[in-house]
Amino acid sequence: KVEEVLTDGRRIITFRNGTKKEISADKRTTTISFFNGDVKKIMPDQRVIYYYADAQTTHTAYPDGLEVLQFPNNQIEKHYPDGTQEIVFPDHTVKCLYSDGFKETFFPDGTVVKVEKNGDKIVVFSNGQKEVHTAQFKRREYPDGTVKTVYCNGRQETKYSTGRVRIKDEEGNIILDK
Repeated sequence: KVEEVLTDGRRIITFRNGTKKEISADKRTTTISFFNGDVKKIMPDQRVIYYYADAQTTHTAYPDGLEVLQFPNNQIEKHYPDGTQEIVFPDHTVKCLYSDGFKETFFPDGTVVKVEKNGDKIVVFSNGQKEVHTAQFKRREYPDGTVKTVYCNGRQETKYSTGRVRIKDEEGNIILDK
């Protein structure tokens, strides 16, 4: 290895494989430029910023345990110490994955999807409609109070805001309409 001290006080160590380590004059910042193009920076605030050249991805690790990944397509992932993950996609959709298995996705159009750890899903649309999906049924609730439920056996039940109820069997035949 070759070590040189520059006039501004920086130290540069060059290793045989081409890796270079630069230490700032105040010894608070270290930058390692690896032979494969990767770069690792250790900052004065103890952040570690690692750039993966091949993947064009930056991984920043904070002293409190937060890790942030930035991908070339502008996707950003935050991994929190408690196991929570937040992913911001290029289209600005935000997905939150919680350590208890609960998931939430916020779409740019205002739609929100929540998935419980048991798989039950609630979709709230920006137009005020809401869908509930479970293993037993799918139900859509409309802003006017109308509720349509489709059961796993194919039976359909619609309760209108007027009080009218319509039930169809598995084949779609009306068995009640009052």
